[in-house]
Amino acid sequence: MSDIAYTWDEYIDLNERLVCNVAESGWAFDSLLCLSRGGMRPGDFFSRVYDMPLAILATSSYREAKGTVQSELDIADCITGVSELKGRVLLVDDMVDSGKTIKEVVAHLKNRYPEITEIRVAVLWYKAHSVLKPDWYVEYLEDNPWIHQPFECYDALGPEALIARVKAKEAAKAR
Repeated sequence: MSDIAYTWDEYIDLNERLVCNVAESGWAFDSLLCLSRGGMRPGDFFSRVYDMPLAILATSSYREAKGTVQSELDIADCITGVSELKGRVLLVDDMVDSGKTIKEVVAHLKNRYPEITEIRVAVLWYKAHSVLKPDWYVEYLEDNPWIHQPFECYDALGPEALIARVKAKEAAKAR
């Protein structure tokens, strides 16, 4: 298993390509839902391009070993950002890794929101060992690399370290 690191420019390009893939398909959706945290940034791209509200559902399964080991899925009781989900739903996340999270979320949504008529999935990365194939993805990964996204530099950074980082940048600019 290897690691892949993405720069901000590469990450933005992936998001733009994902929105483009869905747009070019011609599939129209009535509701836009992202899974937090990973799907929030891709979901924001869709929300801005389509000028639609972004619903957010908090899920968590990577809580053990500093977020590197998948455990039992926790799905929040509430969806934020919209008052209802109905019709055709575009479900956005950053990746389909094992596929278990998306499968459980889709089952949860269909059970909890009978007004949903269809759910399709859009992700940046689709790993080959997944039990679910997303409807749209940008990169297909044949092995199981650990993906390093550009914003992970803030994970567990803490306010003091961020203050020091910002001050150091400001001092460098002043020179």
